[in-house]
Amino acid sequence: MTSAPQIPADPPLVTSHALDAILEYIENGWDALTRSIDSCGALDDAKTKAPGVLYFPADYAESASLAEFSRKCAGSVFRLPAPIRSMGEINPHSIDPPGLLYLEHPYVVPGGRFNEMYGWDSYFIVRGLVEDDRLVLAKHMIENLFFEIQHYGGILNANRTYYLSRSQPPFLTSMILALYGAEAVNGNDDRDWLARAYDFAARDYELWTRAPHLAGETGLSRYHGFGEGPAPEELTDDPDYYRTVASHFEKQPELARQYLVPLSASSPEMPPILRHFTSSVADPSAKSPEAAVNGAEPLVLNSDFYIGDRAVRESGFDVTFRFGPFGCATHRYAPVCLNSLLYKQELDLDEMARILDRADQAAKWSARAKARRDAVMKYLWDSDRGMFFDYDFTTGKRSTYNFVSTFYPLWVGLATSEQAAAIQKNLSLFEKPGGLMTSTTVSGVQWDAPYAWAPLQMIAAEGLRRYDFPEDANRISYKFLKMVKDDFDCDGTIREKYDAVSRTSEVHVKAGYAANVIGFGWTNGVFLVLLRELPENWLALLTK
Repeated sequence: MTSAPQIPADPPLVTSHALDAILEYIENGWDALTRSIDSCGALDDAKTKAPGVLYFPADYAESASLAEFSRKCAGSVFRLPAPIRSMGEINPHSIDPPGLLYLEHPYVVPGGRFNEMYGWDSYFIVRGLVEDDRLVLAKHMIENLFFEIQHYGGILNANRTYYLSRSQPPFLTSMILALYGAEAVNGNDDRDWLARAYDFAARDYELWTRAPHLAGETGLSRYHGFGEGPAPEELTDDPDYYRTVASHFEKQPELARQYLVPLSASSPEMPPILRHFTSSVADPSAKSPEAAVNGAEPLVLNSDFYIGDRAVRESGFDVTFRFGPFGCATHRYAPVCLNSLLYKQELDLDEMARILDRADQAAKWSARAKARRDAVMKYLWDSDRGMFFDYDFTTGKRSTYNFVSTFYPLWVGLATSEQAAAIQKNLSLFEKPGGLMTSTTVSGVQWDAPYAWAPLQMIAAEGLRRYDFPEDANRISYKFLKMVKDDFDCDGTIREKYDAVSRTSEVHVKAGYAANVIGFGWTNGVFLVLLRELPENWLALLTK
């Protein structure tokens, strides 16, 4: 079984005029969402509202284009203080003001407040660009990720200085093979580029297979950002978020014991701004946030919470209650999604090595994939419940939190046919009128029920199709596509996320990031992918 979803070498989409408007929106969207060194708008950052500053690597020669950018865009251009060989070498707090990180080539951003190139978003955008035959732009995005590995220590959450301390789910080999396959279909079998890509992909893989990304003694990996304290962008983007979390924890004794400490016992290095994130023990009417009620000392979130908080942001699922409330224990779990993706990376690197006639290296990757698969089966598969679950390696217990990541092992080909059949029987847990909900828990945050996200629809649908459940894959794809199209017909936009129950982009997130951004890069890409994979009988229903 091949290690990567195949890009069909079909003719262009055959659609009715009912889809003309949304396809034109997506086609125009690629250009509207493209940023580059020639685009002054790339500097804009709605999250921090920082002044327009561009940083370029310390070990990169300053070019005329950088000087021209500074002149044309009235922005400051600075060299980073030191070369970065691996992630975590530089403290983002030391770079003031925060700013955009230089990339050599144009790239597609998600949209709205997400005005930079994101790690895992880029895979689903690349898939859409490949479907739309925008192969040059797709290659530029992949080349930018190579640049990040070479100059910024790894693939970043996104190219802003405050993201230098964490990565995102590893989809690099998936991007490489998607593009390489598409170019090969067009007669361009570029082995030299593949060899270069292989070396960068191997470096990306290493980030996840050494400390601090090791999940104890399981042989699996975990999410774990570098650095301490709150996520820098959260301090300005949503200053009430950490207070909301602390107040939630205070009402639950067990969480309070784990994650809240008296202000006097907090780290002396704690930034002064954290004093504004004291729990409700602090008197909100007092002149100082440190003022106590009835003599009680204010409580603040401890360092362990912030490790989990950074880890859940690296996971891309920010925020979910899947790894504990607000992701507080993310760093204690070996997750299904991450280890499935690393299994796929190992198989992809095996495949790439074989194409490049590097048999000895291929054997190494094959052995690693087998070892990871064995560990996933041991720790993450629950035969009684018929699904894959995350594993808390600190307690030795498997999670019971139903999450749509159970489809990742199908997408990467890790599951057995019996496991895939068991997961297919549990499809009804997640399936709603608008596709698949992210989880079965309504927590009030965006990566839980009732919300549906484009990337997870694609992963589930392609996983089901891979294990010969085409009608389930078609039905899920149709439901999501129809919801997106109907919503588009109402307001003329494509959004970041949708409510799978009410079939609308009207969302009501209670904590964390609550907006629903227009754009939207990965929804655009997934729409094209699912549409191409939909058989004619389902396509006819969609275009009625």
